[in-house]
Amino acid sequence: MINARAAARERLGGVERWAREMAARLPALRPDAYVVAQPPRALAHRAGHVWEQAALPALAAARRAALVYSPANLAPLAWPRNALLLHDVAALRHPEWYSSAYVRWQRRVVPAAARRARLLLTVSAFARDEIAATLGIDPAGIAVVAGGVDERFGPGADAEAATAALGLRRPYVLTLATRHARKNLGALDRAAGRLAAGGVDLVAAGGERAYMASGADAAGVRALGYVDDDLLPGLFAGARAFAFPAYDEGFGLPVLEAMAAGTPVVAADSGALPETAGGAARLVDPDDADAIAEAVVAAALDPTEHARLRAAGLERARPLTWDGAARETDALLARAAEAG
Repeated sequence: MINARAAARERLGGVERWAREMAARLPALRPDAYVVAQPPRALAHRAGHVWEQAALPALAAARRAALVYSPANLAPLAWPRNALLLHDVAALRHPEWYSSAYVRWQRRVVPAAARRARLLLTVSAFARDEIAATLGIDPAGIAVVAGGVDERFGPGADAEAATAALGLRRPYVLTLATRHARKNLGALDRAAGRLAAGGVDLVAAGGERAYMASGADAAGVRALGYVDDDLLPGLFAGARAFAFPAYDEGFGLPVLEAMAAGTPVVAADSGALPETAGGAARLVDPDDADAIAEAVVAAALDPTEHARLRAAGLERARPLTWDGAARETDALLARAAEAG
């Protein structure tokens, strides 16, 4: 049984996209092996904790589920046979980035769910090592399945429709992130100023979440707010470059999506981003605003650097697909169910 609570959310972040992709692609691989349990949208966020912890175990028991696979950090503690995908432990390592209520809940549920899981998965070697160190779990017992890119993201995506819908009339560099201290968007201040001098806008797509501490805004960056998922492939494809200076990412799906779209990437040299980029992005110190600005301007405006990063990114993204991630996950789930 797939716990698709996060897949029911209207607005997508990385965790929600992961949940949606797995909820769609795992049943497509083996229709007889999976049942998707998804609550009403009203129970997709905080109000859904009771559904996840009480109703979901009852549903699993009624269906005699061999496993409940939860792809979004939390699992039903009352259910004895869980497969949990834990993306990171940022709330445990950096509680200052989150609300106190969110941190209390994470501290209560995440360690218990991870330690009791029959199968524990994560999204990168970096996240595996962070989870192991934070929760006292043997890293050898944590499976790593990297994320992917869906078929809509590519150089041929409809950039004209996206830019028209969002009122983007000049060349632009894109960043995509929740307005959260962890995402470090304030570090793009100097990049925005230097790009503006060259006739290029720096635009930020992404909304806010109540449980996350907001970070500093970058002067000169145009905030687009939350951008509908249908527009994202074109928004990526139309950008001159993509900037992602986040401090701590378990994976960093937008980096991969930008690469698949043929958009040069500048990313922080922290968290899992070097691992995700795989040598195909220009990496910078997230605390060095001048280095970030230099790298972003070069990626956007220097023809040689732009072409180099574009080619490297396309090559890096090509083998990383959601179908591949689903196949790896399915194999792990099948083994865990058989072992039980």
